[in-house]
Amino acid sequence: MLSWMVWTTPVAVFFASIVVMLAVMTIWEVRSPAVLRKGFLPIATTRGDRLFIGLMCAAWINLAWVGLGENLMQWFSLVEEPSIWISFVVSMLVLLLVMRKG
Repeated sequence: MLSWMVWTTPVAVFFASIVVMLAVMTIWEVRSPAVLRKGFLPIATTRGDRLFIGLMCAAWINLAWVGLGENLMQWFSLVEEPSIWISFVVSMLVLLLVMRKG
């Protein structure tokens, strides 16, 4: 069923993190409904809006990292492509920033 996708450990951790975030956000929203708030984003957002925006940023960071892997090898004279774990950590930090200050 899932054989069409390359399920490496980083990919599985990334998607499992998204599932956990969605579950936690659902419980949080039921217990304490969100209100609009204005942060550094150009619009007033709720927690759910910021989660969606943060997840989109995380996805784009990971896609860019995978797409630029070979170029990064050439630019920095690396022996192998940089670890996908680096993009995972960066994307989660960006997500946290958007959730906290967005």
